[in-house]
Amino acid sequence: MTGRRRWSTEEILDTAEELLRTGDAESFSVRRLAAALGTDSSSLYRHFRNKTELLRSVADRVLLAAMDGYRPEGDWRQRVMALALRLREAFGEQPQLAAVWGRYASGGTGARLVMEEVLQALRASGLPDEEIPVRYHRLVILLAALLASEGGIGTITPTEYEQGQEQFRVAVLGADPERFPALAHFARDVRPLGADRGAAFEEILAAHLDHIEARIA
Repeated sequence: MTGRRRWSTEEILDTAEELLRTGDAESFSVRRLAAALGTDSSSLYRHFRNKTELLRSVADRVLLAAMDGYRPEGDWRQRVMALALRLREAFGEQPQLAAVWGRYASGGTGARLVMEEVLQALRASGLPDEEIPVRYHRLVILLAALLASEGGIGTITPTEYEQGQEQFRVAVLGADPERFPALAHFARDVRPLGADRGAAFEEILAAHLDHIEARIA
């Protein structure tokens, strides 16, 4: 009797990544992954202790992809911004994993590469060493939040997006000026959450870098 095939860790992660492209992290399960591989869940637990550890490993692959070929260029601000945009692009292809990284973080090689570059860039800024860990922490929290926010929009279907746009128009343009005077006043200029996210991403990050620069000065 032929035994079941033994899957390598990389093959398991390949399949998990493919499942996550067409689903989301919440509905993803080890049992579903095992079924896709034609094996049972117990065989996967030899590679990963639980679903969280598996998701962390897949998210770390996104970080590795973002750092592939990366070379630091420019001053510290340009380095941080370039890194942030690389992460944004990488998670744009796997938006459902952006929230996973923000929620669970990762201790893999990809995460260490990102951490090293951010710390190196902050060190190059002229900040005293004692301030760098705190500034690093705040910066990474902001990045994780921005990426998770973009990821949330990136996972909805075109139909869901259109429904959301319609609800936004009804809520804003139909606001009662007596009860919501400011909303009624700005109704034609307020934009929905999904609009112009690229510019917002860069502007919010730049404002935070301005804050760090002020500390240096």
